[in-house]
Amino acid sequence: MRSPKSDRIFYVCHHYQKQQLQMQTELVIFDCDGVLVDSETLSNCVLVEFVAELGLALELEEAILLFKGCKMADCVAVIEQRLGKTVPQDFVTQLRARTAKAFEHELRPVDGIQTALDKINLPICVASSGPLEKIKLALRVTNLLPRFEGRIFSSYEIGSWKPAPDLFLHAAKNMGVQATSCTVVEDSVLGVRAGLATDTKVLCYTDRGETTQLEASGVYVFHSMYQLPFLLSQHS
Repeated sequence: MRSPKSDRIFYVCHHYQKQQLQMQTELVIFDCDGVLVDSETLSNCVLVEFVAELGLALELEEAILLFKGCKMADCVAVIEQRLGKTVPQDFVTQLRARTAKAFEHELRPVDGIQTALDKINLPICVASSGPLEKIKLALRVTNLLPRFEGRIFSSYEIGSWKPAPDLFLHAAKNMGVQATSCTVVEDSVLGVRAGLATDTKVLCYTDRGETTQLEASGVYVFHSMYQLPFLLSQHS
């Protein structure tokens, strides 16, 4: 049985979502990791194994919750705080090299994303916190790069990371669209906050335990990429 408080949250979220669905979408901005490519578990497995060599024991689920959507500098700060010492000078270089190797051999697209993209009749682009070379690698090995070539935007290009709104504003501007006419597809709390800060419409793809927190923030949460074309059609 829902409580009166949960009923109020449901009403506010439903009303917010209904308002958003009445707005026209001219551009779909995709995050990369966890939205286009199924990389969150894979990349965090690499990280967990690497920090274990340095003496830090982390569970995979804990790592995903700690680092999902975070910029590398913040990840390193958390690792160093838990280790009680600084990581080796080449830690980030080594981590990126190990992650790239894992991507080359094991990375797969998010289930249903190819079918969804085939059915989306709107301009699309990618806006990710990762370095440009990492984004392109992830898209290349999953055969998604041709769909986004020339329309890939990285936080490293502008020196600003989610939850700041700058990356989505940068992507919208370069695509010639007002941010308020965009729909952002995200999978992390930080990405959702960035989208809401730009007054874009936000759809959040997740199969993890963040659903309640994300729904309370007023975004539409969905659990299968096969749903995405229909959801976008409600925005257009």
